[in-house]
Amino acid sequence: MIIGLTTDAARLGLEAGATARVTQGGMSAEFSVTINRPDGTAMPVTANVAMQLAEEALNIPEVTAVQTYAGTAQPFNFNGMVRHYYLRQRSWEGDLLVMLLDKNERERSSHQIAVDARARLKPVADRMGAKIAVVEMPPGPPVLQTNVTEIHGPDPRTRREVAAKMTEFFEEVPNVVDVDNYMADPYDYWRFEVDIEKAARKGITVEAINRNLAMAMGGYKLGDIKRGTVLEPTYIIIQVPLSVRSQITRLGDLPVTTSQGGTIPLSELGQFVKEKEDPIIYTKDLRGIEYVVGEMEGRLGAPIYGMLSIEDIVKEYTTPDGNQMTTMPMNLFGPPKDDFQSNYEWTGEWTVTYETFRDMGAAFMVALVLIYMLVVGMFGNFLVPAIIMAPIPLTLLGIVPGHWLVSVLTGTNAYFTATSMIGWIALAGIIVRNSILLVDFAVEEVRKGIDVREAVLLSCKARTRPIMITAFALIGGASVILTDPIFQGMAISLMFGVFVSTVLTLLVIPLGCVSAADSLREIAAARNTEAGQH
Repeated sequence: MIIGLTTDAARLGLEAGATARVTQGGMSAEFSVTINRPDGTAMPVTANVAMQLAEEALNIPEVTAVQTYAGTAQPFNFNGMVRHYYLRQRSWEGDLLVMLLDKNERERSSHQIAVDARARLKPVADRMGAKIAVVEMPPGPPVLQTNVTEIHGPDPRTRREVAAKMTEFFEEVPNVVDVDNYMADPYDYWRFEVDIEKAARKGITVEAINRNLAMAMGGYKLGDIKRGTVLEPTYIIIQVPLSVRSQITRLGDLPVTTSQGGTIPLSELGQFVKEKEDPIIYTKDLRGIEYVVGEMEGRLGAPIYGMLSIEDIVKEYTTPDGNQMTTMPMNLFGPPKDDFQSNYEWTGEWTVTYETFRDMGAAFMVALVLIYMLVVGMFGNFLVPAIIMAPIPLTLLGIVPGHWLVSVLTGTNAYFTATSMIGWIALAGIIVRNSILLVDFAVEEVRKGIDVREAVLLSCKARTRPIMITAFALIGGASVILTDPIFQGMAISLMFGVFVSTVLTLLVIPLGCVSAADSLREIAAARNTEAGQH
């Protein structure tokens, strides 16, 4: 039970070293832990949970300091931006900001430490009736969490029942962690009901009563401290002690000034009424939904593995309205067509991944068509450009094993991400350039009357050195971002893709040119004719 007007915030610090936040060389020196107590929990209870979790976190060898927040959000950072954590202001919401040793002073990565922290903190949170989520820096795409389901249904009650059951399904899957939902727990609150007639006789407005209550509860700013130039103001707030304002009967003695300058107890102007807080109704595209969320952990950390395991359980479930919910692939690409029956849609990182690769894949296809048209315009032939572009798909023979090799060597999960796709697209232009150099040189030799086979060999002999220098320059340039958590995929695609494709280009292009010898002779003849006309 809480009092409706409370907006208290506490910051309780546990320091064992410097508390500055830094990110070094792609290995974050911090991570956060979000704490959610049942809705309606008083702020001191949340603060106590945060303290207990902070004490446990300090047992991790690499942790240098822990800052706890209860009833307020931690300072605005990247997590706050992409997941809106800066909006966490309610008394049952808390945060831990965990600071780590410099990356050069520890053996484990921040991800490994975060996984260890989750294993240590979850039993403490379960014992104290709280739900936690370990959030690393950077947290990934701007989504609620890694795995998100949006529950649709004919009415709020059915949606909540299905969401509660879906939460249980999430918890049954071993590698799905930090499971939670966005359904508000029922709780009571106190509301002061003003006797309008009596207040009017005393010359007291409802606004004056609300202002007096706000001052007692700490929600009224008297002003700010004047102390030179500051980035943010420090406000002066008066507040009745918690031991007093938590007792409704004592709050009734709060004096309220009348229009004649006298005072009258608050209890003379109305009464406190206990009511049930209405549940939050979430909507998307004007359709009511409920959210169930979770994170992924372990070797199979991609969202799709958790989604597949959850769907194996969902197939055996019948909703309260008697519906067998649709599973993949129908729920991957959009919401149910209507809300007459319970159903759900997969969102979260899956949606971002699907839309990113869909759009970038379409852009890649357009780029390939444009490259083909340009090369056709250059050589005046339709077969040779196809040979020139043949090494582009061969880059995958370096990109895919490259991600696996980096994962093995570094002990991290180097996934094929959107930046990997960007690297692959950028690599297409570089590979086509190398192929054009080889083919164009061979054509010029054929114009001189040299046999196609001999011309191709001369081309490889003359152009291999500049092609290899270009490849090594690209590898060296990409290596500087290999440890970056965001652009690592691009670096892997560029480095391994250009290395393997360059080697294969020196094999595929000569073989293709020999196979298309007639086309090369036609191009050479056309150039000779054009040169003769000029």
